[in-house]
Amino acid sequence: MTTPRPASLPKTLELATFTVGEALCGMDILQIQEINKIMQRTPVPQAPDYVLGVLNLRGKIVTIIDLAKKLGLGDTSASEEARNIIVNSHDGSAGLLVSRIGDVIEVQSDKKEKAPANMRGIEGKYFAGVFKTDTQLIGLLNIDKVLHPDE
Repeated sequence: MTTPRPASLPKTLELATFTVGEALCGMDILQIQEINKIMQRTPVPQAPDYVLGVLNLRGKIVTIIDLAKKLGLGDTSASEEARNIIVNSHDGSAGLLVSRIGDVIEVQSDKKEKAPANMRGIEGKYFAGVFKTDTQLIGLLNIDKVLHPDE
């Protein structure tokens, strides 16, 4: 007698959440190399306005991007809660300055919905989708789009 195979279970995704301006965003925790406090940066002449500078992270040069400015939400204030999220990209490492770090939450990948064209004043092109919880909407950040230079 053969036992029936269980239906495939939806894939669980662990999202690291963070706040950019008033927007709650998230990204796959596996995309994150580390999270650290704001460090001394060296400005980059003639860089886009959202590039805050570069820093030396254990011998690696990391470009720091103000995520709020990149998403069109103004500047991220240098508060005690602000953090750099260091991610690996095709060009090396980059840091995303965010207002505040949130919790890591588990979501079912099949519950992802299409990102609205405009989400809290943010262009939808920077998001791979959204997840709804009982109390909030979490925008799933598309790292490749965020780190791609504007044409």
